[in-house]
Amino acid sequence: MAKNTADRVKAGELELKEKVVAINRVTKTTKGGRTFSFSALVVVGDGNGVVGHGLGKAKEVQEAIAKGIDDAKKNLIRIPVRHGTIPHDQLAKEGAAKVLIKPAAKGTGVIAGGTMRAVLESAGVKDVLAKSLGSANPHNVVKATFNALMQLREPVHVAKTRSISLKKVFNG
Repeated sequence: MAKNTADRVKAGELELKEKVVAINRVTKTTKGGRTFSFSALVVVGDGNGVVGHGLGKAKEVQEAIAKGIDDAKKNLIRIPVRHGTIPHDQLAKEGAAKVLIKPAAKGTGVIAGGTMRAVLESAGVKDVLAKSLGSANPHNVVKATFNALMQLREPVHVAKTRSISLKKVFNG
């Protein structure tokens, strides 16, 4: 799916919180022995509808996390969050990972697995039901969650596009 450039956000004016989703140690065997390096999958968000993810690789864990944060700040998107939840159900896929996200009533909380939870909490979603189907690979689950969030549309925008009233969008 092509990324919607209208939803892109600049990181400069935002106060972002970082969450490390996964750290992976990678070993390269050379004739001189083993060389270790680390990759870090990081999610950043302002808790108010702006979220991004990034991957950093380095010889040190802290350096990998820092690179991941920088990469995440370059890939920020804005998602529609109304009354602490998302506007509608959404199913998305990346590789073998599939994710399903559904809006939930106020007070439900974030019902989601660890990888999806990090993305949804960083985005500022307070009440949501989410299920990760298929592969549990954190990289693909994060990308699938982002695909689902990017496909979300505001009810006002849908009504305007279809040239119908906002009431008709909800009542069919």
